[in-house]
Amino acid sequence: MELFSALVFFAFATSITPGPNNIMIMSSGVNYGVQKSLAHLAGIQTGFLLMLLAVGLGAGVVLQQQPVLHQWIKFIGSVYLLYLAWKIATAEPVQLATGSSKPLSFIQALLFQWVNAKAWVMITGAIAAFTSLHGVYWQQLVLIAAVFLLVGLPCTGSWLLFGAGLKRLLTAPRQRRWFNYVMGTLLALSVLPPLWQAVQAFSS
Repeated sequence: MELFSALVFFAFATSITPGPNNIMIMSSGVNYGVQKSLAHLAGIQTGFLLMLLAVGLGAGVVLQQQPVLHQWIKFIGSVYLLYLAWKIATAEPVQLATGSSKPLSFIQALLFQWVNAKAWVMITGAIAAFTSLHGVYWQQLVLIAAVFLLVGLPCTGSWLLFGAGLKRLLTAPRQRRWFNYVMGTLLALSVLPPLWQAVQAFSS
């Protein structure tokens, strides 16, 4: 029971804190509203759970044996995140109003988890800390996935709802534009540490 409580706390602490997913879903809530962002939210949760199960069932071992592959995933993911940060920062209110700009789709958000550095840290940390040779491994893995679903969904959803609430306050185009600048910058800053690690790994 003590280990389960620690797992719940770990899932809450890692899911509620700022990161690429939460910054992007909040920006989506501000710019597109809750309804149009639900596919993005569902993609985050589904992609994270599939990635957790895949890593837990063997993909993580492959990446440990091929560290260069992991660095390439980190590098490509960081570059893609910088692109998304630029898209958020330069999104114009006119584009959003006319529908020429669209939120992330379910598939895009699902696939994004594989290049999300924070998702990798959360998953590898959870598997390392909350699985044991004394128990049935696949049951432990399913329990971790279930906890992250039950805890992570409302945590990430709260960022979406917060963004939708801000949408009612940021009514002027200039306010919305500055919000997008700030969110794009924060997302870009969150990318710099893993990008720098990848570059250092390639140069060493």
